[in-house]
Amino acid sequence: MTEPSDVAPPHDWTAVEQGLWKAFRRGELYDLRTGIPERDDPAADRFWGPDRTVRAEVIAKLLLDGPQAASGRVSCVKLSGAQISGQLNLSGGTVVPYVELHDCRFEQQVLLAECNFTTLRMVRCAIPRLEAARLHTSGDLHLPQCTIEGGIRLTDAHIGTDLLLNQITLRKDRHGRALAADGLSVAQDVEAELIEATGEVSLRSARIGGRLSLRGSRLHNPYGRYALNAARVTVEHTLYLSAGYVGTGGSGGGTPPLGVRTRRFSSDGGVRLDDGRFGNAVIIHQARFRLTGGQQLSLRRIQTPELRLTLDQPPTGTISLAGARVGNLTDSRTCWPEAGGLDLTGFAYGSLSPEGAFPLRARIAWLAAATPEYSPEPYEHLSAALRASGEDADAREVLLAKHRRRRETLPLAGKLWGYLQDVTVGYGYRPGRAAIWMALLWAFGAVFFNVHGEPDPVDGGAFPHWSPSLFALDLLLPVINLGQDNAWRLGGSAQWAAAVLTMLGWILATTVAAGASRLLRRG
Repeated sequence: MTEPSDVAPPHDWTAVEQGLWKAFRRGELYDLRTGIPERDDPAADRFWGPDRTVRAEVIAKLLLDGPQAASGRVSCVKLSGAQISGQLNLSGGTVVPYVELHDCRFEQQVLLAECNFTTLRMVRCAIPRLEAARLHTSGDLHLPQCTIEGGIRLTDAHIGTDLLLNQITLRKDRHGRALAADGLSVAQDVEAELIEATGEVSLRSARIGGRLSLRGSRLHNPYGRYALNAARVTVEHTLYLSAGYVGTGGSGGGTPPLGVRTRRFSSDGGVRLDDGRFGNAVIIHQARFRLTGGQQLSLRRIQTPELRLTLDQPPTGTISLAGARVGNLTDSRTCWPEAGGLDLTGFAYGSLSPEGAFPLRARIAWLAAATPEYSPEPYEHLSAALRASGEDADAREVLLAKHRRRRETLPLAGKLWGYLQDVTVGYGYRPGRAAIWMALLWAFGAVFFNVHGEPDPVDGGAFPHWSPSLFALDLLLPVINLGQDNAWRLGGSAQWAAAVLTMLGWILATTVAAGASRLLRRG
């Protein structure tokens, strides 16, 4: 049956292109694949002849100004196994038909800047470069398993539902970026699992309405500082930098099916999440960070209800949590670097739930490694978190460690006085010792009185009896009080002045106590 003239394909189109025209009107798949995997691989270096070639201008004609659909059909471009010659340029256009390309090979970069789509799917395609700044879709943008040698630009793009990049292979552009998506807005999820990226993945100031998943991905950037640069990103649900797996249905996270091999997330280059906001959690689990020079796993000033940082070996570089605010911290003893590789300045967390054994001594050493110079805040935050979990004894041990660490920064007089407070009452955090010292000083007072004999008689032969209890209490109280009043926070000569005043008060108190004892005995 002859087609009406207004919907007939142009006569100068090839037979393959005319077949695509007809499939477009009927909303059918137009499949040019051979069925032989090695011949249908668009990334392989094999010749695809004219029987598998469609000009880019033909696809542009169909998408921007195509014929009306056949009766009872919805027009769309569903093309598989084609080589697309020339440059596909849809910049600034509005594409109404549904677009789905499988196993296609593009000769030149694809230009989609400021283009409007409903849904765009390109699966297992080989593309020299994808330029899609300010792209707008009301539905999905899917690019799974594609190979894009010159990288992707999605700066300020808006995706109406999901962005799917699973198992994509990306290489850098001339600026060293594999994915440039600063200012990207995605209404739902960004799935970028098991990707291979060489160059920087940049998501600065991106806004994601669901989760951002990089499970099992490998990021490698030998050309710059960051492999992942997601400063100021906003993720309404969860960020995953963890292990992923490939099953029969594609990639996934969580617990893999039996017999399925998992792959860790890895980053050869810095990871920057500074000032990020995460509505549910940041999960960094079963990941590898190989950092060099000044590269960091930087989580400065992030805000999240939960941070799960559970690595079986620490990054080779630095972890920075300076200024971060976390509700619950789940960590492991093996994830933290040695002294000098950790910055916890201003890091605040509400509770702790370590994975595996993390004894208190190791936790205090964790703080010491993070603070080359003494700072009370990390100790106070840890103490508050332990107290919130009902571990009051451990909380006191942390505060005691804080005082001991501070003592190391004091001059000689402060160190001696601090040592005295430590061995007597543990800076006031071990008050039970006071009873022991009271008994010892009482015994000392009693022996001292007996050794020196009886005092001169007064008031007709009555003797004022020595009070060992008052003597012991008189000796012990200044030791406790001076530490609790933080007198040794003073510096220089002020510390010595405090010491002299304390000793004078000690002598005065002793005199008053002795006088009170005599008055009591006279009465």
